[in-house]
Amino acid sequence: MVVDLRKAAAIAGVYEHPTRYAPDKSELQIQAECAIGALEDAGLRKGDVDALFTSGGGGGLNAVGLADYLDMYPRFVDNTSVGGSSFEFHLSHALTAAATGRLNCALITYASTARSHSVPVGTGARGGMRLDPSIGSFEDLYGTTLIGLYALVAHRHMARYGTTSRQLAEISVAARAHAAKNPHAVYRDPITVEDVISSRMVSSPLRLLDCCIISDGGGAVVVVSPEVARNIKKRPVWVLGVGEAVAHQGVGARDLVETAAKQSAPRAFQMAGVAHSDIDMCMIYDSFTITVLTTLEDLGFCQKGEGGEFVSGGRLSLGGALPINTDGGGLSSNHPGMRGIFLLLEATKQLRGERGEMQVPDCRLALCHGTGGSLGARHSGGTVILGRD
Repeated sequence: MVVDLRKAAAIAGVYEHPTRYAPDKSELQIQAECAIGALEDAGLRKGDVDALFTSGGGGGLNAVGLADYLDMYPRFVDNTSVGGSSFEFHLSHALTAAATGRLNCALITYASTARSHSVPVGTGARGGMRLDPSIGSFEDLYGTTLIGLYALVAHRHMARYGTTSRQLAEISVAARAHAAKNPHAVYRDPITVEDVISSRMVSSPLRLLDCCIISDGGGAVVVVSPEVARNIKKRPVWVLGVGEAVAHQGVGARDLVETAAKQSAPRAFQMAGVAHSDIDMCMIYDSFTITVLTTLEDLGFCQKGEGGEFVSGGRLSLGGALPINTDGGGLSSNHPGMRGIFLLLEATKQLRGERGEMQVPDCRLALCHGTGGSLGARHSGGTVILGRD
């Protein structure tokens, strides 16, 4: 039996912490401040929350520690941790739980002080996503880094399809143009394609401006059942479709340029009952420019190998055919380590028409896709389609 989960849950409130550098705050403190902000945004109270979702620091018991810090006793707890897409997975799980009556009001939170503690997000981490000593044992021997694995993907895409560094640079240029309108973005000065391709090489062919920044930050999302959604402060943003997936080495049969989005996107579109042409804007995890290009292909917005042309010519900018990462993304605004929650925050604000000069006109449908782990080794992918009330 297929159950229709469209509009079984709604996002009622969101909050993004304005900090990008907070050496005076703990991750729990940032999460608490975000929780307060998101509940105020929804017009709800802490006592209304009966479910808690989180991922990130604090080890395997971080949801327990967060509940203690917030003085909460949730009846539903989810500590799913699959990297940067954890929060798209959380929203998917909250949707199912709301549909079955297991929760009425869920709080999803995240915080990281990566910049304050000099954590080398995306560049210095060895071995990609280390889950067990045996996982990646054939790779770690050679000293692989996470960015080196993404560079491998970029090299393969270029060799197979003729993709160029200039095309990848268009993604970074669009992100910076959006960041220029965001007062909280780390980098706001305009850049050009020439600036990107002349920036310092980090791991060939990926240059400095092809890479995400490192920042502190945090955010929170309040997800509610349809019954609770009737009485919130602002118009709800409905969860229409979700898809979860993982990609790995496939016992040696892995295609380097294929992402988990190829699995998760069809599931989300089928559930939502919408077409790609209906989507008004996207929030795509942008750890590196190649992440965006390959993800857009596997989401189905263009054919595999056509990503270079698709991202060129201003298509991804405000006013273009498919604006993406309108907050400036991980390339220019913030990237505390697991950026997936910020995709949900920006998409919700866009669907509520709250973004001022960053606003996509008449935004009705938004797609978010988070990526966790490493494209060149093993990773997760979470696709979410949201619709305005």
